[in-house]
Amino acid sequence: MALSLFRTLYARLALGLFLLLVIVGGLFTALSLYSVREYTAAVNQELNRDLARNLVADRNLVTEGRLNRAALKELFQLYMTINPSIEIYLLDRDGQILSYSADPDKIKRNRVSLAPIRTLLADPGAYPLPGDDPRSHDRRKVFSVTPVPSEANPSGYLYVVLRGEEYDSAESMVHSDRLLQMGAGALAVSLCVGLLAGLVFFRLLTRRLSRLTERVESFEVGDPEDRSGTDAEPVPTGGDDIDYLTGQFDRMARRIAAQLDLLKDKDHQRRQLVAQVSHDLRTPLASIQGYLEALQLKQAELSPDERARFLKVALAESHRLGRLVDELFELAALEAREQQPAPEPFLLAELVHDVVQKHEPEAERAGLALAIVDADPVMVTADIAMTERILDNLISNAIGHGPAGSRVTVAVRASDGGASILVADAGPGIDPEDLAHLFEPFYQASGAARAGHAGLGLAIAQRLAELQKGRISAHNGDPAGAEFRVWLPAQ
Repeated sequence: MALSLFRTLYARLALGLFLLLVIVGGLFTALSLYSVREYTAAVNQELNRDLARNLVADRNLVTEGRLNRAALKELFQLYMTINPSIEIYLLDRDGQILSYSADPDKIKRNRVSLAPIRTLLADPGAYPLPGDDPRSHDRRKVFSVTPVPSEANPSGYLYVVLRGEEYDSAESMVHSDRLLQMGAGALAVSLCVGLLAGLVFFRLLTRRLSRLTERVESFEVGDPEDRSGTDAEPVPTGGDDIDYLTGQFDRMARRIAAQLDLLKDKDHQRRQLVAQVSHDLRTPLASIQGYLEALQLKQAELSPDERARFLKVALAESHRLGRLVDELFELAALEAREQQPAPEPFLLAELVHDVVQKHEPEAERAGLALAIVDADPVMVTADIAMTERILDNLISNAIGHGPAGSRVTVAVRASDGGASILVADAGPGIDPEDLAHLFEPFYQASGAARAGHAGLGLAIAQRLAELQKGRISAHNGDPAGAEFRVWLPAQ
C-alpha cells in the first residue's frame, strides 16, 4: 500500500518538496548562524576598537616613555578577575609574545602574525578583522591593539583578544542549546508552513491530472460505447499544458469512439453484404442449376421449344450473375480506392447527349420517352469514363422505375461553381423512409422488384461521384416521380 502510494505524482512531489525544504532549511540555518557570528564579531570589534589604547592610558602602563611592567602585571591580574572574556598579550615588534594574562599551560603560540595588526592600525574601520589566537594553532579571533609605549616610539604592542577562551566556553554553555532550540524551532515552523503550502498547491495542480488519469483508466477498461467520460465536460480551449492535454485526450477519445462506431458499422455492413451477396448469388445459381438439371433429366421428353426456353432462362440468369459479379468487383475496387479518377476538362452537355442516345433503345423497349430538357454549356473537370458510368446507372434506374407512357428527363445546369446533372422520372417516387438508405449497397426501396439487379448501381454512382470531388443526392419530384442530382466541379 505504501509503495503504491509513493508511485503517484502527488506523493512524489510532496516527498521532493519535503527534501527540498529540509536542504534549504539546513543551509539557511547554517548561513544564519555563520552570519550571526560574523555580525557579533564585527560589533564586538567595533565597540572595543580602542580598548587596548584605553587600557594603556587608564592603567598608566607607560611612565616616562617606558612600559611599566609592574602596572602591566597588575592589569593582567585585574582583568583575569574582572573581565575573563578578554585576553591581554604583550608583543614585541616582531610579534613575539613577551607576557600575557592567560593560563601558561594553554598558550600554543610563541608569536602572532603582525599583518592583521598593521592592517587594523592603518585602517581602524577594517572590521571584522580576525587575528591569531595564541591559544590555538589555527584559530583566529577579533582583537584590539595599540603600540606601546607610544605610537611615536613603539617597542611592541598591547594585543587584546576580545573573545577569549573563557568567553567561548561561557557562550557554548549558555547559548549552544538555546541557539539549537531556536534554529530547530525556526526550521520546523518553516518546514511545516512551506510543506502545507506546497501540498495545497500541488493538490490543486495535480487534481486535474488525477481526474485525467481516472478518465484514461475508465476509458481503457470501460465499454467503448460508454463515452460519458469524454462528454461529461467541455473540451478546454485555453489554459495550461494540463488543459491542453485534457483537450487532446478528449478529442482522441472521441475519434477512437467514432472509429469504433465506424468499425462496427462497417462490420455490420460487411455481414449484411456477405448475407446479401450469398442470397443474390444463390438465386441465379439455383435457377441456372435447376433449368440445366431439368434439361439433363427430361431431355428426351422436352420439345425443342421447351429446351430453347430453358436455355434462354439459364442464359439470362447467367448474364444476371455476371452483372452482379462485375458490380461487386467494381464496388470493392471503389471502396479500396484501387480506381483513381483521371480528371480532364470537357463539355458536360456533349457527354450527356451521347449517353442519352445510348439509352434511347432501352427506353423505347420500356415504352418510355427519354429527353434532354436543358443543356447548359458548362465545362467541368472530371473523369469522362466515371461520369458516363454514373449517368448509365441513373438513367437505367429511372427507366426501370418509370411507368410505360411516361417520360424520363435529363438536364445539365450550371450550379454552385460547377455543373449539375438532373435525371428525373415520373414513377411513384421514393418513400421518405428509404431516402436515407438509397445509396447503401444492396438496398432496395420497399416494394421494388429484385429481378435484373442487386441494388449496387446507386452505391457505385455515389462512390464514383465522391472520387471526383462531386456529390449525388436524391429527392422526390414535384408533383411525382424521383429526381437524382449529380454535382461536379467546374474547370
